[in-house]
Amino acid sequence: MSAPFLEKGLEPVIRFHDYQRAWLADKSRFKAGMFARQTGKTFTTSSEIVDDCIEHMIQERRTRWVILSRGERQAKEALDEAIKPLSKAYYAIYNEIRSRFDEPREEEGVFRVQGETRDLDADYKTFEVIFPHGSRITAVPASPDTARGFSANMFLDEFAFHAQSKAIWGAAFPIISKTGLKLRVTSTPNGKGNKFYEIMTGEDPVWSRHTVTIQQAVAGGLDRNVEELRRGLGDEDIWAQEYELKFLEDGGTVLPMEFVTACEHADAGKPELYQGGLCIAGNDIAARGDLWVFWVFEIVGDVLWCRELIVRRKISFAEQDVIVADAMRRYNIIHLGVDQTGMGEKPVQDMHRLYGVDRIHGVHFNPAIKLDLANGARRRFEERRIRIPQGSDELRADLTKTKRLVGPTGIARLLTERDEGGHADRFWALCLAIGGLSSDQWMAAYRPVNTHGRDRYIGAGEPRGLDWLADHDGPNVPAFLSGLRRGKYH
Repeated sequence: MSAPFLEKGLEPVIRFHDYQRAWLADKSRFKAGMFARQTGKTFTTSSEIVDDCIEHMIQERRTRWVILSRGERQAKEALDEAIKPLSKAYYAIYNEIRSRFDEPREEEGVFRVQGETRDLDADYKTFEVIFPHGSRITAVPASPDTARGFSANMFLDEFAFHAQSKAIWGAAFPIISKTGLKLRVTSTPNGKGNKFYEIMTGEDPVWSRHTVTIQQAVAGGLDRNVEELRRGLGDEDIWAQEYELKFLEDGGTVLPMEFVTACEHADAGKPELYQGGLCIAGNDIAARGDLWVFWVFEIVGDVLWCRELIVRRKISFAEQDVIVADAMRRYNIIHLGVDQTGMGEKPVQDMHRLYGVDRIHGVHFNPAIKLDLANGARRRFEERRIRIPQGSDELRADLTKTKRLVGPTGIARLLTERDEGGHADRFWALCLAIGGLSSDQWMAAYRPVNTHGRDRYIGAGEPRGLDWLADHDGPNVPAFLSGLRRGKYH
């Protein structure tokens, strides 16, 4: 058929946009499409599949399609939200056309039951639609094993997000090797380490490739406010990948190597260069396999200067306590972010007792908090407002290890592979430190230096907050601390 059956015979039930019509009109055997989020890639391809089944019905032939989706939920959604409604719409039109004839005939799709007529429709199952003439569409979760069980036309939906995409490809491609069988592949980008990237960036002419950015979709008729979406998302990396279809460098690394090396400095990481100013610190807790990391930064204007990076492996909690106490004595640390998850509970409680709750900020890691902390660290590196030790291969590897991935739902998540070097422990200690600059919980209670030469920050005893500060040191202290976080003072 030259155009979808949905737009034939009657007023169109669905009006396809220009870029969707271009996809539907392309009858290439191997076809790949990279579409921006929510522009209708699954729905458009499902329209083509249903249309193909209806055309086979008209020609009194059968066909079969298999949809390989990222998971069981996505497979069911492909049927429930696209294939089934489209099939019902086709048959509604077909039966309406049939009803206009005075003498319906069986070959027009009408069954006679005890002298009456019955409208034609498909049989709708949980993961399959079976048409009266024998064609069928099956949706299954993608895996190398499920891909081997069919001989059919195939649709790989959101293929860049399939686990083991190359293994699935090796199992699936022979399925469509029979002459005439078709292959459809669609997705948004998901880094460069998958088969979808290879397909879309290849130059072999056997593939017909379609690319539809959000701007191209709007130009083709999609009703979206591009600038409003971009401002609302507020993340240029996600925007570039999900809407402008760019394959991100470094596979979505939170801190690309060029960010890290641009913030290295020969004077960073030298305790002897400490100027006596206010400091923030981060502590990633570990006792066995991973690294125990304590990272101190001095606030100099709007730049964070690394004054000391302490890394240990397999040290006792008693040794950890001694190192923390020594750092708290030598530096004016007004915020210490500590990993309180799991074994961090007791160290955080002990630090609260020793150094006050205003200075110690325990963090319970969860995906949302980790993403927020990682984004804050990235902004600091992007703006070149941090200085870290120069030339350390271990540090560079640790800082560039964490990747940000975006799933088909548009929700970002972080992935950090554990290796012999740890679990990006230096990176997370850095994030815990920097996180204090975006939190109202970092402000430390303060008192003037006493005659006994003790630290000027409240340690053991009753914690003091901003109300206490305002009463003792004047009403402008909160404003001063707020300005300090923004780099207004040094």
